[in-house]
Amino acid sequence: MASTKPKKNAAKTKAKAPAVKSKTTAKSAKATEKPAVKAVEKKVEKVEQKVVKKAETKGFGAIVKDFFAKKCDPKENILTVFRNKNIYAAIIAELLGTMILAIVLLTLGVYQPLYIFFIVIAITLVMFKLSGSNFNPLITVGMMASRRISAIRGVLYILAQIVGAWLGLIIVNAFRVAGGEAADLPVMTGLTTDTFWTISLLELFGAVIIGFFFAKAQQYRRSSLTFAVAVAGGTMIAFVVVYLISYSYFNLTNNFMMNPAIALMYQILPSSGDTFGTLLGEMAIALLAYVVFPMVGGVVGFYLSDITAKLNDEDLKM
Repeated sequence: MASTKPKKNAAKTKAKAPAVKSKTTAKSAKATEKPAVKAVEKKVEKVEQKVVKKAETKGFGAIVKDFFAKKCDPKENILTVFRNKNIYAAIIAELLGTMILAIVLLTLGVYQPLYIFFIVIAITLVMFKLSGSNFNPLITVGMMASRRISAIRGVLYILAQIVGAWLGLIIVNAFRVAGGEAADLPVMTGLTTDTFWTISLLELFGAVIIGFFFAKAQQYRRSSLTFAVAVAGGTMIAFVVVYLISYSYFNLTNNFMMNPAIALMYQILPSSGDTFGTLLGEMAIALLAYVVFPMVGGVVGFYLSDITAKLNDEDLKM
């Protein structure tokens, strides 16, 4: 009888032993878990501090760096651009879109903003997926300056826009001849020494509005309709504002276009002069007012859009 009791006690101690071990292992696990959690928390705090420091150090230098960072395909250049078959579709889209816009503006002028609004929406929707729907050299120059498109693509776009505007002029005059009307080429009010700076600054101001709205519309490019409405709205606002200023304050009419390619079709360049030097001088003045100033305005509009985007912590690479 005496020998059986120790056996029962031994069995009990054996049964209790695993429980003791499990308690000790749980305690050790908790003990080792606490330093690990603290280490992770410290790492997270360090990362957060670094992010805050980077945000604090971002200033004008960072904005300038983002401006000149390439936002288009970095591999696209004169050697590679023609290997992409999409470039041909883009050139055709820019040509056709500018041609249609030229036909409308050469027929109606710029004093029908509601018609222009719906026409711009229509051609932008159709051509957007192909080329981005520039249809205006001042927009293309702004895209190039802000590095949204490569220089070679921009040059090809501008050439296509000029050819498209020229085809639009030919079509408009062909219909005039077929209708029995004299095929008079459309012209804008001639520049004088008194009106040069007024018209140049009007072109510049309108181009800033168009460039700004087009650049802002880039953030909506996932929706073609929203993009088209934003671009058309900016174009219409530019035409209305410039018209009101030119007519109300300076009593000028038929004196602005804010599209260098189509402006050239309005025969802004003189064809005769007292001397060859005089002719060159008048041509240079016309090109300054209707080509250079609006292109500068387009660049300013794009940069103003980028400045406001960075101040609002928006990503320029959209």
